[in-house]
Amino acid sequence: MTFHQFRTTLSLTHPPDGGSILVALWYDAKGDWQKAHEIVQDLETREAAWIHAYLHRKEGDLSNAQYWYHRAGQSLPQGSLEQEWEMIARRFTG
Repeated sequence: MTFHQFRTTLSLTHPPDGGSILVALWYDAKGDWQKAHEIVQDLETREAAWIHAYLHRKEGDLSNAQYWYHRAGQSLPQGSLEQEWEMIARRFTG
């Protein structure tokens, strides 16, 4: 699935097939932070840690976010949350 195809799924009522990472991003974009967090909090991958970090940054919990960015091998982004969401989504779509 390309980034643009993924973005068009945001108009749907159910997330697309595409793995937990994309489903978590989909729920976040739909305004369901809690569901997105539930999906990534039990995954042990760097990819999930990056989304976990993003979600805590969005929540405003920067110390927790920094912990997860470290686990993901990422640094705290300087851009907006919207820019980070798109960067992550582009990374995990074709």
